[in-house]
Amino acid sequence: MTHAIQSNLVKLGGHLARAAVLSQNPRINRFQRFNWGHVRRLTTMSSQIPLSSDFLFRQMFDPTSCTYTYLLADTESKEAVLIDPVLEQVDRDAGVVRDLGLSLKFVMNTHMHADHITGTGLLKKKVPGCKSLISEASGAMADVHVEPGEEVKFGQHKLEVRSTPGHTSGCVTYVCHEQGIAFTGDTILIRGCGRTDFQEGDPAVLYKSVYEQIFSLPDNFKLYPAHDYKGLMVTTVEEEKKLNPRLTKSLDQFIEIMNNLNLPYPKKIDVAVPANRVCGIQDDN
Repeated sequence: MTHAIQSNLVKLGGHLARAAVLSQNPRINRFQRFNWGHVRRLTTMSSQIPLSSDFLFRQMFDPTSCTYTYLLADTESKEAVLIDPVLEQVDRDAGVVRDLGLSLKFVMNTHMHADHITGTGLLKKKVPGCKSLISEASGAMADVHVEPGEEVKFGQHKLEVRSTPGHTSGCVTYVCHEQGIAFTGDTILIRGCGRTDFQEGDPAVLYKSVYEQIFSLPDNFKLYPAHDYKGLMVTTVEEEKKLNPRLTKSLDQFIEIMNNLNLPYPKKIDVAVPANRVCGIQDDN
């Protein structure tokens, strides 16, 4: 064994011995656990809230726009709501409602989308009796406009409306407290967030919305976004508070990141935004 190898082994032994001594110090242990957090791993996980037996939940996907549409219903009364429908998937959505024998009460959007045309208007034709719903702040047409703090009720269940602007000025998050779930639109995505460079976007406002209206929910609440581009389906408040690469930054760092994404505009923005202002494409003939 060469002298250099022997020297390195001695040094390694010293480091290991020092680590063993430090591990007995509770202050060092806390510091080490804090540092481990920076590698973005969950060391613990909160227990999940199960859905109640009378709550129907379906998550559906549009592969072109990578949009999630959510169908929620009360299995006793059969009243249902549909969140963020896509025009090209209207026949699918209407078919599921029909197959399950549901009474579609509201077709609702989390915000005025720019990457796809909402299916709301056409669904009103396909499923008579349902009403369109969106936030008053969105500026879009709808049968029902909601304000922060109001509740959207279907059967025995309800969704609280929380104002979460930043991606657009009219973004809202729908929270079902009893089921421990929230539908965040584009405000927060799984390990990401909506862009802030068009449609009244503002990174500082989005950051404030997330911390005050979404991260203030219990850690074990599940978050369902309007989009995902990596095949992920759901996250939790706890996960995003600890693992989101943008929203774990300081406000100044977050603004810097968002102002330098340099993303191309959505391909359908020039068509989608005008259509979504009038509740999507509607055939009034």
